[in-house]
Amino acid sequence: MFIRTQNLFLRPAFAEDWPALFAGIAQEKVVRMLARAPWPYHAQHARAFIAQPAEPLYPSLLVTLPAVDGAPIIGGAGISNETDGANLGYWIDPNWWGRGYASEAGAAMLEIAASLGHRRVVARHYPDNPASGRVLEKIGFHATGRSGRAFCKARQEILPTKNYFIDLHAPHPEAGDGARYAA
Repeated sequence: MFIRTQNLFLRPAFAEDWPALFAGIAQEKVVRMLARAPWPYHAQHARAFIAQPAEPLYPSLLVTLPAVDGAPIIGGAGISNETDGANLGYWIDPNWWGRGYASEAGAAMLEIAASLGHRRVVARHYPDNPASGRVLEKIGFHATGRSGRAFCKARQEILPTKNYFIDLHAPHPEAGDGARYAA
């Protein structure tokens, strides 16, 4: 599965991508905001991530910048199968923070989720990552009003979370009288 946005190209990971993936994600300030990534993050973690079998309804893609020489990998975005539904996750290499790429990648993943038949997508972030909450709100998520708790592998502890959802079939002002993401 591939998707092109205004600035990004989201694509599956290939075996030869592990060094670039490792360089982008193997930073404590990145993995401490993710639920499943360990710290320290080693090369074998990047190789194992890439070797995972693809799940057609729950894609995990690398975020690349096609306009930059070599189309560098600048992050990752995916939809995972959680108990409360399809869950959006993403990360961006800190060298590329502050340019709107997380929002652009997140919105692209919502388009993919809708095309795969997901109606409701959930997301969460740890309270010490308010930037992620701003990304989620920017792409149409709504706070549930309920907090949760999630294990953070990098920090080795259960932390509070702020929880969000989006109904991909709900009308949206920018979509006229149609649904925003309906396939």
